[in-house]
Amino acid sequence: MLDQFQELEQRFEDLELKMSDPEVISDQKKYQELVYAHSELKQGVEQFREYQTCVRDLAEARAMLSDPEMAELAQEEINGLEESHARLEMSLKRFLVPADPNDHRNAIVEIRAGTGGEEASLFCAELYRMYQKYSDTKQWKVEVMSQSLTGLGGVKEICFLVAGKQVFSRLKFESGTHRVQRVPETEASGRVHTSAATVAILPEVEAVDVDIETKDLRIDTYRASGAGGQHVNKTDSAVRITHIPTGLVVACQDERSQFQNKDRCMRLLRAKLYEKQVEDQAQASAQARKIQVGSGDRSQKIRTYNYPQRRVTDHRINMTLYTLEAFLQGDMEGMIDALIAADCMEKLQGSQ
Repeated sequence: MLDQFQELEQRFEDLELKMSDPEVISDQKKYQELVYAHSELKQGVEQFREYQTCVRDLAEARAMLSDPEMAELAQEEINGLEESHARLEMSLKRFLVPADPNDHRNAIVEIRAGTGGEEASLFCAELYRMYQKYSDTKQWKVEVMSQSLTGLGGVKEICFLVAGKQVFSRLKFESGTHRVQRVPETEASGRVHTSAATVAILPEVEAVDVDIETKDLRIDTYRASGAGGQHVNKTDSAVRITHIPTGLVVACQDERSQFQNKDRCMRLLRAKLYEKQVEDQAQASAQARKIQVGSGDRSQKIRTYNYPQRRVTDHRINMTLYTLEAFLQGDMEGMIDALIAADCMEKLQGSQ
């Protein structure tokens, strides 16, 4: 591992030299490529240098143990340095774990009400608000692509785009079944009900990432339903696109323009086809081990929101927080950090 980081450090220093070359600076495209490569290595190199300093300090402190007058002080220093050494060594290992190529992408989020009727639809709406509030804390932009609402303020299903820095890397572990346990307002006897909603997180992809031929598409337009006044009744602005080879169907009706709805449909279709391609490649590959944290299986129960006990539990990492209200208000950072760390550990163990 240390040999790998020495090579990375040498490459990092070479990049710094090239970035100071006037000829390179004058070529904006080449210069930006070097800046990006430099920034990708910077964190790892800085951690490696901190690790080297820690190793030297630890060796010096251990040498002081032979001096009776300094032994007690040296042991205290050693205890702290050993903790730093273990932390830095783990950070270096994590840096070497191959990055998910989709981590830098925006994310398309789909939430669908599951078992539980109207209560499930209300929970679905709360999950949407939770992700919206979390996005606000990260300064991400949320754009609703399509939605189907109920008369009581619930959401049968909603699809929205979250755009910003490293969105997919933070949200990708939210895929799966989310379960809520609480007493519905309509429950006279006070009995706790269990309802569910499924969440799917898809990376937003560009047209060049997925090859879609026009002959493989069936595009239907129809009159939008729901609220919208006279516009809804008079224009066929809603769009439904069927990808004939796979049978995938996407539909959008929230925009007034048929063109805008078609554009949203195509973005969603690209994401779904890309997801299918990735799944097919994973099944065909030789790697049989499945990363449980990030499997993305919608049938997998990943989290329970228990209102009577004011707790939220993620079943994949056995983590429970007794801050349900804050969590639903977007305070999700601790849980997401723990999921990312667990996924990284699984990958490290799998590569050994």
